[in-house]
Amino acid sequence: MNIPTHLKYTKDHEWIAINGTTATIGITDFAQGELGDIVYVDIDTVGETLNNDAVFGTVEAVKTVSDLFMPLDGEILEFNEDLEDQPELVNSDPYGKGWIIKIALEDSSKLENLLDAEAYKALIVG
Repeated sequence: MNIPTHLKYTKDHEWIAINGTTATIGITDFAQGELGDIVYVDIDTVGETLNNDAVFGTVEAVKTVSDLFMPLDGEILEFNEDLEDQPELVNSDPYGKGWIIKIALEDSSKLENLLDAEAYKALIVG
């Protein structure tokens, strides 16, 4: 299972890559594996400012629909429009071309509340 060490993680299986005051967010390799073949990604919150733990969209797989939760407070700047025609990128490249949104960070001190790779691995392995 792929758990890049340079990323931060949530208990809800989102990953976060920080670049200055912007964060890129997607779902983890573990999450996409549990969901199965992803057929649709629905994000209708671009331009909105949401708080930590708010639902920012959904991922629809063949068997289920799963909510996506904001890992940090921030304004949603961008949705990965490649997912409109190729939602399977979330399965094939969850940490690269399968990213879901980019946000403007409201408070970078909240990064301390996220999991590092080791803590995330412990969460999913048990």
